[in-house]
Amino acid sequence: MIVPDIIIAVDGFSGTGKSTLAKLIAEEFSFLYLDSGALYRGVTLFAQENGYIDGDNNIDLDGLKAALDKGLDLHFGSDGKTYIGDRCIEKEIRSLKVSSSVSPIATVPFVRAFVDDKLHYFGRNGRVVMDGRDIGTAVFPYAQLKIFVVAKPEVRAQRRFDELAAKGENPVMADVARNLEERDYIDSHRETNPLRRAEDAFVLDNSDMNLHEEIVWTQGVIQGKFGILE
Repeated sequence: MIVPDIIIAVDGFSGTGKSTLAKLIAEEFSFLYLDSGALYRGVTLFAQENGYIDGDNNIDLDGLKAALDKGLDLHFGSDGKTYIGDRCIEKEIRSLKVSSSVSPIATVPFVRAFVDDKLHYFGRNGRVVMDGRDIGTAVFPYAQLKIFVVAKPEVRAQRRFDELAAKGENPVMADVARNLEERDYIDSHRETNPLRRAEDAFVLDNSDMNLHEEIVWTQGVIQGKFGILE
């Protein structure tokens, strides 16, 4: 199936599998995959390592802004992974430590502007798929296709638990579930671009779907929306 050079926005709460779906779409249709969450996690890791945020999530806003204004070389490599300069930070940004601070960092307006500028640069030529929390409402409100992914709370918690365990961490289910609940509240109540479904977004509940079923669903949406015949 030949898909036009569109921007596809995939939004949803943490643990819904939106990143997995976005990667599948990119692979299936030869799109460029951009993980907006990885950039927020990269800023969070940078803030933690340089003392701009403490264990109680108190942020040194002036210090962090000055550091970002100087130019933080946070980018995607040719391998699709996230880097600060020449350093691959993919493993560090997926840790529970970073997860526990990424939502407070992501509420900061100048952080969101910093990340948005990078996303706009990568998406300037279209044919990209991005996942995040405000891609279809704020970053690319003009995206030609928007998908909002949802899943049951217990399914989301199990997915995140399995993800952390597979990376060699020792997660506690209660901690994982609490972290998701806290992030849900912060993401949906932040002052700048809160997480919400775009009015023109297609809703995908993948609680009881496998990956093949998700991509088949997406193919059907694309065919119907753009009148594509196989």
